[in-house]
Amino acid sequence: MDMWPLLLLFVQLCFCSGYEGTPWCAPIKIKHGDVSCRTPRGEHYRNVMGTRCKIRCKQGYEAQSSEVVCMASKHWSSNYACREIRCPKLDMPINGGYKCSDGSYFNSRCEFFCSPGFTLKGQKTATCRYNVVWSAGVPSCVDIDPPKIKCPNVKDKWAEPGKLTARVTWDTPEGVDTADGILTDVILKGKPSKSNFPEGLHKMSYTVFDRAGNKGSCRFTVRVRVRRCSPLFPPDNGYMKCDSDKDNYGATCEFTCTGGSELRGSAARVCQYGLTWSGSDTTCAPMNINVGVRTAAALLDQFYEKRRLLVISAPTAANHNYRFQMTNLQQAQCGLDLRHVTVIELVGTYPAQVGRIRHNLLSPGLALQLRLLLQIPQRSFQMVLVDKQGTDKQRYPFPITAAELFTTIDTFPLRKDEMLVQQEAGQTCQS
Repeated sequence: MDMWPLLLLFVQLCFCSGYEGTPWCAPIKIKHGDVSCRTPRGEHYRNVMGTRCKIRCKQGYEAQSSEVVCMASKHWSSNYACREIRCPKLDMPINGGYKCSDGSYFNSRCEFFCSPGFTLKGQKTATCRYNVVWSAGVPSCVDIDPPKIKCPNVKDKWAEPGKLTARVTWDTPEGVDTADGILTDVILKGKPSKSNFPEGLHKMSYTVFDRAGNKGSCRFTVRVRVRRCSPLFPPDNGYMKCDSDKDNYGATCEFTCTGGSELRGSAARVCQYGLTWSGSDTTCAPMNINVGVRTAAALLDQFYEKRRLLVISAPTAANHNYRFQMTNLQQAQCGLDLRHVTVIELVGTYPAQVGRIRHNLLSPGLALQLRLLLQIPQRSFQMVLVDKQGTDKQRYPFPITAAELFTTIDTFPLRKDEMLVQQEAGQTCQS
């Protein structure tokens, strides 16, 4: 229900009762503001009953009521004082704070700050405005700085004798956080300290996180070096077997000659600290065949467990089978050497027969003994294959190709072991 008509009616009754023009309410005095009043009939006094007064406050202040009326009770209708404008108290940012020029009062300027290690996110300042609202909200203090971590400085390591690795040790670094100091355990990418590292450069890193999830990392390298001698190679007609990595400090290489070749120089050599090999150069000299022996048995004994023999016998050098066989074998000398085969030629009939082992000539008597011992006829072509144990393995009354001969030899049990050794040594024939 609107009270103003009743109030005006009451004021008119009072005027009619003799209160007209008489001061009624206490005079209004405004501190920090001013007032303008209007009386009902233009009376001289500004506090007669029914007077309306508008309150205006200075900047920074607010009126409790913008307009008051002098009531019959001799009181103004409400409080009219000008109160200083005051904004709500600001919340304190977590991990930070603020300083204000005049508390929470009007026009007070507050500056926010963060604790060390934290960064302000939001407005740096806020001012209390006339509408009792701060010009900006309370910012937050966030941890955006990554933690610090320093990786170790690891010097190059040399592998120990006979090894290709080195044991490398360092102290695990600790992270430092500029904010609250709370960090996760450091995470290593790579082999841990006190591990054996192989030769080469190894890239490592450490990573650590703070409570805000910021990552700090550092990188370092571990280099392992191996002292190495100049590489050695297997000698012709022999092979080499080395331990460790063949040419590293402490490695030992052993040499073996094959097919009756004689080892000359050092049978074993060691890579020394000064990166030189012990001993002297190793060679495998061709087998020295003594053709001056008196008996065929003495001649064959020189090849025992060393070489295989291919004895080719023909009545004359013009024999068609003989010429075909020798031509075929001349193109397969590498294959013969690879299979440790020595060719013995017996040509002619006694006493005009001739024996030959490559460039070494056999006497007619020694050639005859060989035919008799191996039971080879003089007047027809025949070829006998003898293994390293002196066993007659195969006889051929006609020429064969080198491929057929090699296929037969490669089936011998001892030959299979030789092939494995030669394969490891890289000994092959291109054709």
